[in-house]
Amino acid sequence: MTGTRPRHLKLRKAVIAAARQLEPLGINRGTSGNVSVRAGDGLLITPTGISYDALTPAQIVWMDSDGRYDGDWLPSSEWRFHCDILRERPDLNAIVHTHAVHATALACHGRGIPAFHYMVAAAGGRNIRCAPYATFGTAELSANALRALKDRRACLLANHGLIACGYTLNAALALAVEVETLAAMYLKALEIGEPVELDDAEMQRILGKFATYGQNPASARR
Repeated sequence: MTGTRPRHLKLRKAVIAAARQLEPLGINRGTSGNVSVRAGDGLLITPTGISYDALTPAQIVWMDSDGRYDGDWLPSSEWRFHCDILRERPDLNAIVHTHAVHATALACHGRGIPAFHYMVAAAGGRNIRCAPYATFGTAELSANALRALKDRRACLLANHGLIACGYTLNAALALAVEVETLAAMYLKALEIGEPVELDDAEMQRILGKFATYGQNPASARR
């Protein structure tokens, strides 16, 4: 803090705005999710157990890459994988973690999302993996998540929820919504039977097209 004005005030407000979108977007309930963004040589993360509607900028917790934090509020119980992902993945700047219903339903069966639809490539690869279960907040969970996120921007966490990452907070939010939408579609398709999967060659073509998808080639970084 500098006087009464917290450092990275604009980013703190952006984290609060993102956290407050989780429920209206239909990807979380209550305070079960968490949001972080890279800030200087550390990160800003939502605190544990505080309603997003009640958050103030000063309550957003600054942490360094080793998990040390400033201020009077405890960081999210999932701070560890936020720190580890942002340390290991310089291509990512923001993380959204939620307990979205359909993605979590798949994760409770240990299932990821295969290439049943081309939009799976939005997460950066030919599938969206499900990380093995580990107790929340542990180094084991963080390690599992990092492996599931190799060459990806999103993964599911077994018996837990989802992680979506992006170059910006808006990109991470959008990807979290996309993963939840894909999970809902996949579950619906499974009611008929295992859906047809796109082959590796087609998914590679899709990944190539996504590199310049949108109005600006920089969207490839999302």
